Amino acid sequence: MRRLPLALVLLLLLVAGCSSSSPDDDDRPGPDESSTAPGPTSSSPSPSTSPSPSSSSSPKPGGARWQPRPGLTWQWQLTGKLDPTVDAPVYDVDGFNVSKAQVDDLHRRGRKVICYVSTGAWEDFRPDAGRFPKSVLGKSNGWKGERWLDVRRTDVLGPLMAKRFDMCREKGFDAVEPDNMDGYDNETGFPLTAAHQLAYNRLVARLAHDRGMAVGLKNDLDQIPELVGDFDFAVNEQCAEFGECDALGAFTRAGKAVFHVEYDKAPAGFCAEARELHLSSMQKQLELGAWRRAC
Repeated sequence: MRRLPLALVLLLLLVAGCSSSSPDDDDRPGPDESSTAPGPTSSSPSPSTSPSPSSSSSPKPGGARWQPRPGLTWQWQLTGKLDPTVDAPVYDVDGFNVSKAQVDDLHRRGRKVICYVSTGAWEDFRPDAGRFPKSVLGKSNGWKGERWLDVRRTDVLGPLMAKRFDMCREKGFDAVEPDNMDGYDNETGFPLTAAHQLAYNRLVARLAHDRGMAVGLKNDLDQIPELVGDFDFAVNEQCAEFGECDALGAFTRAGKAVFHVEYDKAPAGFCAEARELHLSSMQKQLELGAWRRAC
């Protein structure tokens, strides 16, 4: 092997020494940006632990999104003055009525925050209600001022829901809870099929994911086998009362949280089953104010 001249060797050593300085900022590990929340173990940090500065920033499209794990406790409050002091690491709140400042405050308290919006029913009290043409409005869903939507009309509903999800992202929400996702199984006034519902629910999931947010499947138990791969968690009402909680096991077995509430059953009547299935369960009053009784 040919040897290099001594002067050239010294020059190469000098250059190598200059390039061995500290890495620039892009090479340093940043603050903890894990998308997974702590599981229900005794070593998990307290929900009141201050988060890193990155936890209050808006989700970024294309980045790692939050993946809530089974057993996380949560608070679901859609009415009344928001109480940010509940000892739960996850909050699910009304996307229209809660401000960015309130979302930021919850982040500073170490909470992840879910944006509640209705994607399957029209609400006459929302600021964008006038943007929905009458042709997509069906029968009442049983709540005052609400009517089922024709989810076949993705050409109309897709852009409207995209704007709602843009609002959630701009306020800094970590995830979306899209409500009324099972119109096909109700009297909507439209000839909806299971295929129509699957297509629409997957569109809703894509809209959230495209904006860097996690998304939950609300109720729609019969379609869980087809949709568990499209959604990051589930939200369920009254599965214990109706003997349906086993159907939600597909989510927990996949390592995805199931946020569950009962209204008429006291915790003694459902918490044992909830713990066995690793559900995140609590009792709430129907108006979904601040009151809660967790398992």
